[in-house]
Amino acid sequence: MVTIRSCRKCSKYNNFSICRNMLYYIVYPFWYLVSLLPLGMLYAVSDALYPLVYHIGRYRRKIVRKNLTLSFPERGLSEIIRIEKAYYRWFCDYIVESLKMLSMPKDEMMRRMQFEGCEQIEACFDEGHPVSVYLGHYCNWEWITSLPLHVRHGICAQIYHPIENKKFDELFLKLRGRFGAVSIAKDDTLRAVLTWKRDKKMNVIGYIADQVPGLANVHLWVDFLHHDTPVFSGAEKITVKTHADVFYADIVRTRRGYYRCTFRPMKPEGEYQEFFYTKEYFRLLEQSIQKVPQYWLWSHNRWKRTREQFNRDYNPEEQAKMLAHL
Repeated sequence: MVTIRSCRKCSKYNNFSICRNMLYYIVYPFWYLVSLLPLGMLYAVSDALYPLVYHIGRYRRKIVRKNLTLSFPERGLSEIIRIEKAYYRWFCDYIVESLKMLSMPKDEMMRRMQFEGCEQIEACFDEGHPVSVYLGHYCNWEWITSLPLHVRHGICAQIYHPIENKKFDELFLKLRGRFGAVSIAKDDTLRAVLTWKRDKKMNVIGYIADQVPGLANVHLWVDFLHHDTPVFSGAEKITVKTHADVFYADIVRTRRGYYRCTFRPMKPEGEYQEFFYTKEYFRLLEQSIQKVPQYWLWSHNRWKRTREQFNRDYNPEEQAKMLAHL
């Protein structure tokens, strides 16, 4: 006879999971109904949200101020505060814009999120080349998932980090797939692209490559916004392995509620050198941020890991082995 004993820890986790699922069923209908409002009315919600987030809740104000101050040492405090406030206003807009995706019609999305250079992607497909697109957490990266509305053939995909709660994970997958984009879990990326390569299925994959990596995944440090910055190189590894053509998604906000993404080729002038695409991406992203800084995700704790910590945790021999696995 087998006796089954309940684990208090597991029971607590299961109860927490049930509560989160219940929260989903309560929140989702409300979110959807709100998304049906015209975007102009949602911007009124954003305007009301701004003082709550910035002045009252003070959401990550210390991190934002620190990131801005260290990234723009040449700018005075008044200019830093101006950018800071503009960032929070845009961040509130980003929230309602992303919410609007739940119900936004295709024609409205195509009018508000425009792409220039899609013919370059089509030309790559015609030549039998897959495409890698590097982008950052700049402007509304969620709206980039509408690219399938502009590309005639081929798979349009983006890499994502699965959310622990399955219901909310399904929600974001549905949100990002409304216009035909495919979401690939981060750990499944190489398997997916190699399968498409074997089956000769043309694809364009978007890599949001400005996230902070775990120290075990650091193979390169770059000078980015006056910081010694650890970066991911996995996108470049996959790009080189699949012989993909590479573009930088240069995104601008032309006015409130309207964005334009221009695909700019990233090609080495001579023979390819290791990490060229990663270094070029961060150079171009820094240019975008320097032009209009408030549209980058400053509330992300981007520089929480340092080279000193990396060197302390991994000796030179271990670092060489990590690099050899690329």
